[in-house]
Amino acid sequence: MATIDLETEDKLEYNFYPVTSGSLTFKIRAPHDAHVALTSGPAESDPMYEIFIGGWNNTKSVIRKNRTKPDVAEAETPDVLNGEEFRGFWIRWSGGTIEAGHEGDSSPFLSYTDPEPAAIGYFGLCTGWGASGTWKVDGRDDLETPDALEYKYHPVLAGGLDIQIRSPHNCHVALTSDKQETDPMYELILGGWENTASAIRYRREKPDKVHVSTPHLLHAQEPRRLLIEWNNGHITARVTSRQHPIFLEWHDPNPIGISYFGVRTAWGATGKWRVKSYDPRDGLSGSAQPSAPSAPAPSGGGSGAVCWVPAKSGEVPPTAVQGGQDNGEPLYVARAPHEGALIPGKLVASHGVAYVAWGGAEHGKEEYEVLCDCACSWVPASGGQVPEGAVPGGQTEDGEPLFVGRVEHNGSLTVGKVQSSHSVLYIPYGGEELGFSDYEVLVVQ
Repeated sequence: MATIDLETEDKLEYNFYPVTSGSLTFKIRAPHDAHVALTSGPAESDPMYEIFIGGWNNTKSVIRKNRTKPDVAEAETPDVLNGEEFRGFWIRWSGGTIEAGHEGDSSPFLSYTDPEPAAIGYFGLCTGWGASGTWKVDGRDDLETPDALEYKYHPVLAGGLDIQIRSPHNCHVALTSDKQETDPMYELILGGWENTASAIRYRREKPDKVHVSTPHLLHAQEPRRLLIEWNNGHITARVTSRQHPIFLEWHDPNPIGISYFGVRTAWGATGKWRVKSYDPRDGLSGSAQPSAPSAPAPSGGGSGAVCWVPAKSGEVPPTAVQGGQDNGEPLYVARAPHEGALIPGKLVASHGVAYVAWGGAEHGKEEYEVLCDCACSWVPASGGQVPEGAVPGGQTEDGEPLFVGRVEHNGSLTVGKVQSSHSVLYIPYGGEELGFSDYEVLVVQ
């Protein structure tokens, strides 16, 4: 998602955008009534969640479900907004829990856990009740760090960091309990010692808890992607995605609480960072999940017991896997690249294209790949879950794995993409991208 600069009028009309993770950070300048909607599609619909910040003449904030009262969460927030200056906030969602907090604070001022979680694929922004607003939504702009041993701190929203970094050497990541260096704290030294080694350090003390050789881990001109995760004292780092092995790992027998992360560069190095939080339990951003297979490379080819065969213009290879039907016509499991992503979808031979869902719309592709020679079955799942043995169908433009799924809709059994970070299956249908929280996943037998 690119950074969004938006002016909203006093209209209570949402402007919708696709979500790219399980969290949203933004700044808003408004006197009161900044509203954020979380929905499955790019329009108001049930189910949906709304977070009202600075409502009731800037005296309180609430979470509302399905546009009905009573509100499911409420907090007194006097003067939380200001019409003359920007105020920063974050919203995060995972496993049915929705939270909202102030920029720089790791604890929420609003929280609600839905016993019947809804799929979230889009967010909407608006102002009303006499207020207009100016929004700046974080699109993971570059964060620059100088050649100085000074951390820039940010609140953690989950137990993982998806980092893209351009730097020649010596990129440091701190994990702390406060918005400053704390004792104890963890530090990951990436590409240190002139880009030859990496380490995990505890309490800023030597010897390092872990010290490994990592020649050429970083690059000054090319972004390198790293995933850092922590859970109950178990800290890991890996390169690019979950198909790559862990290169740093340490378990603290006396874990500390982690509420903030800091980044810095030093010893002659500067850096440009893009950092996104994700929850490893939800399979975001390519994090490790023992039950799920690795995503295939965009160049195609087989993955274990499956094979993707290039085709075009409605061609159906002899051993193509049928995934559904529409008005009696077979729909085959296919995939195609779009906007830097590789997306599983449906091949409709009579149309001469494969359809994939992206950015709220259905996109037809004359060139595509078809799943063939697969001994597979369909397994029910929901809420972004991916069963063991699920067939990987591609990846998002950010590297998150996408899996092959299907759902019945309006008499059609349609193939699409399971995107765990959105807790939903998306299908291309009728020109739109539609989200469903209950679906089936294709699994290798």
